[in-house]
Amino acid sequence: MRVPVDLAKSYRLLNHGPVCLVSAAAGGRQNVMAAAWVMPLDFDPPKFGVVVACEAFTRELVEASGELTLSIPCRAQVDLVQALGTTSGRDLDKAARYGLTLTPGSRVAAPLVEGCVGWLECRVVPEPHIEAAYDLFIVEAVAAFAEDSAFQNGRWAFARDEQRTLHHVAGGSYFVTGEAVTAAPERL
Repeated sequence: MRVPVDLAKSYRLLNHGPVCLVSAAAGGRQNVMAAAWVMPLDFDPPKFGVVVACEAFTRELVEASGELTLSIPCRAQVDLVQALGTTSGRDLDKAARYGLTLTPGSRVAAPLVEGCVGWLECRVVPEPHIEAAYDLFIVEAVAAFAEDSAFQNGRWAFARDEQRTLHHVAGGSYFVTGEAVTAAPERL
């Protein structure tokens, strides 16, 4: 079940570097793309960096709307992630083609991708220079959610292997998040 995540702790959804599905909507169109370069930048308010290439259709929608969502896919979705990252939505309805179930965001117009284990709804913090020079968008999360069986007590706790998040390596190869370990308290 999707449950809210405290915005002050929403960075924990991404601080381990998973692949994200970036969704945007504007002018009656929507699109979803895969992105490996997404990272937390700040705690309060929660900000993230998202690289969206200038030729991507999703970028046009982000620039038009000033919003996007980040859906965090899992191992069970690896083939979908690869497909979404290697096709363009400019002339193809990816939702129809790949059987995506998209849910409206609660605070933004961009949709959330169902079946994922985490979601962030974001608004763009305008930084025209870095957007143009580096394809980097700074976004602020306005809502955050996680699958309660995979994210508990403010951290990832994968109940099933198929829920583990993906990390893009190259050329269609991915790692999945592995075993959690906890450091011993500092001893002086």
